[in-house]
Amino acid sequence: NPHFIRARPSLIAKIRKADLVFCSGGGLEVGWLPVLIQRANQSVQPGTPGYLMASDFVPVLEIPTVVDRSHGDIHPEGNPHVHLNPENILPVAIELQKRLASIDSSNSEYYGKQLEAFTKKWNTSLKKWTADIAALENKPVIVHHKSFSYLIDWANMNEIGAIEPKPGLPPTIHHLKSLLSKVKEHPNSIIIMSPYDTPKGAKWLSNKTGQPVLTLPYTVDGDENSKDLFQLFSQTVKMLKSTGGA
Repeated sequence: NPHFIRARPSLIAKIRKADLVFCSGGGLEVGWLPVLIQRANQSVQPGTPGYLMASDFVPVLEIPTVVDRSHGDIHPEGNPHVHLNPENILPVAIELQKRLASIDSSNSEYYGKQLEAFTKKWNTSLKKWTADIAALENKPVIVHHKSFSYLIDWANMNEIGAIEPKPGLPPTIHHLKSLLSKVKEHPNSIIIMSPYDTPKGAKWLSNKTGQPVLTLPYTVDGDENSKDLFQLFSQTVKMLKSTGGA
């Protein structure tokens, strides 16, 4: 769970040797990255080529207009789970190549060739994923946490509710019953969660409605079939397609 990483001594030792810090950004790492950065060398401090936050280079969703604890564990910079829109990957890859070429200029030609090969393969895969996911346009979805907003936005699915009444807060029985009504209004809906989400609320809702729960991989190594970015999106699209269209 990216929300609960800790600034362990092993991470402090690694960041002291690092030439590049590369994270999602958008406040996702606020609980641990600042502690690490205090112990890091100057070359990976904010504002340097060695400090790269992916959310700085893609459109950010769900930027709140009001920020206070009554709204739950929200991120003031917006939703940080930017990696789950496959259209966000290439802009970040381009920036990563620039940073690597700057930090390790003697190998800049290599990084350029790697980006060229990746871009070609990614565009081919993206075209296939986009075609495969088209049948799920307007598919009603209930999420556990706001981890999948970028995926839902890319696939043009319809988020009708969340197991968490507010980000980071466990569901009450009253909230779950309100979701039950929504699912009855959308009988072709699905419930999606990540491998690290507590499954109790999703299982309760599924048992009451008969709608499937999909535990999507969320990130690389999220399941045994998602060992890299290409497999992550192929597996995610495959699992979503298995539920049928809208």
